[in-house]
Amino acid sequence: MKAYLISFVVGGVVGVLYAALHVRSPAPPLVALAGLLGMVLAENAWPHLITFLRTMSH
Repeated sequence: MKAYLISFVVGGVVGVLYAALHVRSPAPPLVALAGLLGMVLAENAWPHLITFLRTMSH
């Protein structure tokens, strides 16, 4: 839980800096969130995929 809070706070600080410096974020927020969602889903699916492929090869 602590890591989520730290990540949220750092993201907020970066957002404030971007706004103060009148800099646009490198990716639109929805695109960035979709990319993060894909990363999380793939990271969690990987062990299951490996197990599935191992059982299919036997």
